[in-house]
Amino acid sequence: MSRPIAVTPELLAGWRLPHVGDDSDKEARGRVLVLAGGVQVLGATLLTGLAALRVGAGKLQIGAPRSLVPALALAMPEARVIPAAETTTGELAPQAAHELAEVLARCAAAVIGPGMLEESLAGELALRMAEAEGPAMVVDAAAMVGLAGEPRRAHAQGGRLVLTPHLGEMAALCGCEKAEVEADPMAAARATAKRLWAVVALKGPETLIVTPDGDAWRYRGRAVGLATSGSGDVLAGVIAGLLARGVPPAQAAVWGVYVHGAAGVRLSRRIGRLGFLARELLDEIAPVLNALEAKGRA
Repeated sequence: MSRPIAVTPELLAGWRLPHVGDDSDKEARGRVLVLAGGVQVLGATLLTGLAALRVGAGKLQIGAPRSLVPALALAMPEARVIPAAETTTGELAPQAAHELAEVLARCAAAVIGPGMLEESLAGELALRMAEAEGPAMVVDAAAMVGLAGEPRRAHAQGGRLVLTPHLGEMAALCGCEKAEVEADPMAAARATAKRLWAVVALKGPETLIVTPDGDAWRYRGRAVGLATSGSGDVLAGVIAGLLARGVPPAQAAVWGVYVHGAAGVRLSRRIGRLGFLARELLDEIAPVLNALEAKGRA
């Protein structure tokens, strides 16, 4: 396998995002569907959806447990909130896949899992959504771990999935101890990407992005403060928003990891090495992305 390529502004300048003309409208930048946390982690839905909009997705739609629709509709006036089946603990149930299938088919991207807690149910929901007629999908947190027991169903999606595990979640995906992943994270990422036929962004001090064919990139972050509650939800939303704009999965993951990391660097300089919040990343996303796109046009 070739060595991973460093993710830098220069790399991204030569790997430009689809052009957005001055006469473009929101329809051209795509709809993104967010399926995320339930009653205990409702904020994950907000972080994920807002991040998708910050990178330029044209429309935001949220599939929500029925009992949470009024709260989400008020908290997120930019979104259309669609009620769907919920579990007894207030999360989306696997049956929600059937109710949301038509919505998914009209979207350009989806993200499922941020803030979800019930691994088996979230994983089954993710698989049912992926098996429906639909677009590329970011799978995160409990929904991602639930894929581990059904690799054939994930593999059948033909590279439409982008997985965003941290080291512990990667260990669950591999069926091994976290120490084994830490010993050789690239091997774990490549094996998982091939087994599930998905793009994998393995998060850590050095984030690795790997395709099913074994192509790889690495991003060395300089913002330790990014290791904070909700930060991964923002990353998942950034990648999904780029997918909605028509960016292919591997490119969306590479760009998303860099934009997320650079937003953290900006906050480290402005607020401090530690102590900034995931919600504060949202205001840094557009400036980072605009600067990168301007560099690519120069």
